[in-house]
Amino acid sequence: MKHRIEQARHILEEQQLDALLVLTDYNRRYLSGFTGTSGALIITKSEQYLFTDFRYVEQATSQAEQYEIIQQQGDLYTSLLEHIDTHNLTNVGFEGHIVAYDTYETLSKGAHTLKPIGQAIEHIRMVKDETEIAYIQKAADIVDQAYEYILTIAKPGMTEKELKAHLESKMLQLGADDTSFDTIVASGHRGALPHGVASDKVIESGDMVTLDFGAYYKGYASDITRTFAVGQPSDEMIKIYETVLKAQKTAVSRIQAGMSGKEIDQVARDIIAEAGYGENFGHSLGHGIGLDIHELPMLSPKSSYILKPNHIVTIEPGIYVNGLGGVRIEDDILIQENGCQCFTNSTKDLIIL
Repeated sequence: MKHRIEQARHILEEQQLDALLVLTDYNRRYLSGFTGTSGALIITKSEQYLFTDFRYVEQATSQAEQYEIIQQQGDLYTSLLEHIDTHNLTNVGFEGHIVAYDTYETLSKGAHTLKPIGQAIEHIRMVKDETEIAYIQKAADIVDQAYEYILTIAKPGMTEKELKAHLESKMLQLGADDTSFDTIVASGHRGALPHGVASDKVIESGDMVTLDFGAYYKGYASDITRTFAVGQPSDEMIKIYETVLKAQKTAVSRIQAGMSGKEIDQVARDIIAEAGYGENFGHSLGHGIGLDIHELPMLSPKSSYILKPNHIVTIEPGIYVNGLGGVRIEDDILIQENGCQCFTNSTKDLIIL
């Protein structure tokens, strides 16, 4: 944790600030270790404080050992303002890209100036340490095992919601703290919906079924997508599957430190376009994962982020054809100097149940 606090102090130096005010859950947890749902951090050049209410004081004292814990008196923002002004903190950085305008207006009162720091903390979070890597690997192991289980029970006549229930229950049994996002189950024609959350649709023979799901383990997320068939799919859906699989495997084989998000996105996008489905791949190739399910860096046609060792990203090309269906295949990838390590290792061969 000391190293993370030191990195936060680099933001103070770079942006000529007296203090950082951290209000958002993920950034607060990253910089302090505190997992409570209410609180804020103030980090100065020599001190760091965690403000929370009476419900979390004991928890904060245990989890945020590097911080002085201050129990707020009444409203959190009032306590923060009193501290900022009492300690003559003139230039205060805050998460302007996330904090609500009403909150900004409230915190702007007093003899100080609030200055947005952009995504400076999120940039620090991009590079994972050994503990974070181990937690994400465990979260990936859980979804791999859950997918193997689903292949033993999926059958025609089940609804998408039933399949979701089996999947999420299995992840919890395997040690997940929770799902990392709302599980997507999209079968048959609904596979054309990239974010088709589970519905009452009955899975029919011949349907392709896309599962996009993830697990939280000790606060860190995994994110996997697999598509399989229940009964024999159409020839075009098989072609779509093979195209997505080629694009996904090629991107995994080529990704490495030093590439930009745009460059690796183009690798997969070119393969899909060459097969005639360029207009059917409308989302980015991938995104970072960590405490949040969607983090920096982004892998997209406009992404200038340069990949570095210990970035963890998804690679998830897809093809979606209205009225027919869709296919997406996704893995979680640890970036290395000369390649990558794949955390999710479930089979990507076309499974026909």
